[in-house]
Amino acid sequence: MAIEIEIFASPGCTKCGHAKDVLRRLVDEVGAGRIHWREVNVLEELDHAVEVGVLTTPAIAIDGVLVFAGLPRAAQLRGELERRLGGAA
Repeated sequence: MAIEIEIFASPGCTKCGHAKDVLRRLVDEVGAGRIHWREVNVLEELDHAVEVGVLTTPAIAIDGVLVFAGLPRAAQLRGELERRLGGAA
């Protein structure tokens, strides 16, 4: 089972850059090949961001649902990914 992650970011946002680095590392550690993610530039895809419920960046949606409305701690994100992948690490 694969999960789809969207990370909503603003150009030039340092917190967004950090969130992308953390996500990239966790995907490699927790679910390489089972997690697909893409960066959503909120300036280019504003309608999509509003539809998902994004009010601030960075934000993370998993399988089309906003899960983190702000920058989560790495442990929180890891836990959520592992839970959705069935506890596999």
